[in-house]
Amino acid sequence: MIHTFRTISPLYTDMYQLTMGQAYFLDNRHKQPASFDYFFRKNPFKGGYVIFAGLNELLELIQALRFEEDDIDYLHKQGFHADYLEYLKTFSFGGDITGMREGEIVFPVAPIIRVDGGLHEVQLVETLLLNILNFQSLIATKASRIRYSAGTRKLTDFGLRRAQGYGGLQASRAAIIGGFNSTSNVMAAREHDIVPSGTMAHSFIESYDNELEAFRAYAGIFPDNCVLLVDTYNTLRSGLPNAIKVAKELSEKGHKLKGIRLDSGDLAYLSKKAREMLDDEGFADVQIVVSNQLDEHVIKSLIEQKAPIDIFGVGTSMVIGRPDGAIDGVFKLASASRIPRLKISENVQKTTLPGRKKVYRFLDKKNSFYADCVALEDENTPVRMTHPFHKEKCLSLEGRIHEDVFIEHMTGGKSTENGEKNPVILREKVAERLKQLPEEHKRFDFPHIYKVGISDKLLETRDAMVQKLQDYI
Repeated sequence: MIHTFRTISPLYTDMYQLTMGQAYFLDNRHKQPASFDYFFRKNPFKGGYVIFAGLNELLELIQALRFEEDDIDYLHKQGFHADYLEYLKTFSFGGDITGMREGEIVFPVAPIIRVDGGLHEVQLVETLLLNILNFQSLIATKASRIRYSAGTRKLTDFGLRRAQGYGGLQASRAAIIGGFNSTSNVMAAREHDIVPSGTMAHSFIESYDNELEAFRAYAGIFPDNCVLLVDTYNTLRSGLPNAIKVAKELSEKGHKLKGIRLDSGDLAYLSKKAREMLDDEGFADVQIVVSNQLDEHVIKSLIEQKAPIDIFGVGTSMVIGRPDGAIDGVFKLASASRIPRLKISENVQKTTLPGRKKVYRFLDKKNSFYADCVALEDENTPVRMTHPFHKEKCLSLEGRIHEDVFIEHMTGGKSTENGEKNPVILREKVAERLKQLPEEHKRFDFPHIYKVGISDKLLETRDAMVQKLQDYI
């Protein structure tokens, strides 16, 4: 039986993680202290922020990571060294993980998670970390944009059938974190204590000799939770009139029709006509649910057209993170043998930030997010920051209050249980944090760029290292 992945094989990785691991081990460098940063360079959807998601699932998987006998047998067949395989038999992650809380609002360049430990173990979790965090953060961000458009109207996740395989389980969890109310994904609902939601398919109606017969049969089975799909044949001439007949029959028996669903056609026009027809018959409390290729832009348009829609069912666009499909999150070495390290590039934006770091979030007088400053771990609270790639752009931080947004998540390979796991509770925390993000960062068209900078000491460290490397070359 397949459940959400509480354990996973360490072979769920890229081959070079293992070939590098063997090289580290045979060179006796596998326990060399190392620090890696997880961050991304560009917001998805041309947006102004990202919702960080997936951390708690990642921590659970890393904590349980073990090489089983069949894993070792497979690697033996691939030609891995016998001594390295003996070492892997006893492998478990014993490092530390520090960084943002799941559900935090995060921005490009600033580290989100720092992983410290032996070079081998930290390198080995890279692919798993990127796979989990990049995907769930993408979906949670898409969901939050849809929530922003929908306002207080209900949102339900209809995406499982269009998801990338079992990634649909992670997507449903991330959708709730981002702001959705329920999911059609029954397994995700059970695993994460999410409200399950569903109505009927066109096939149910087509399987009966006529639409009214199908409606009556469904209402007879679910008299107090009946939502009728009204667009199988003709929404206004058939579906709505038949739904109203069934609503009257339910009312006579002491029950109420819960809602009708529109899954095709001009949703603004049809929802308005449906509302009129239902209201005229005394069914003002019957809700209107719509689905069919919805995203944040379509929902925004429907609301601007004053479409009387109560619930939006969103599938494909949300669950695959359309149009981007991925966050460009990366995992880069920042320190080895307690010495700062960096990668330089002809593309200045791909030059990394060296050393063990943390992030300060500065606030304005209204308690809104003002700027994030990346600083070396051992320095005092910065009083000034500089743009990571444009040294002429500086910002004074003196006198501003700040939050320490980096916390411990794992110590010595054991979860500290500092973070919230329940996606429903995380959804509320995300909503509260988004209230602190100024509106100009949330708009869909040309959002304001949130200020992320580096401290003077980090700037000096990076510049000195770049100069030294260039002199060497």
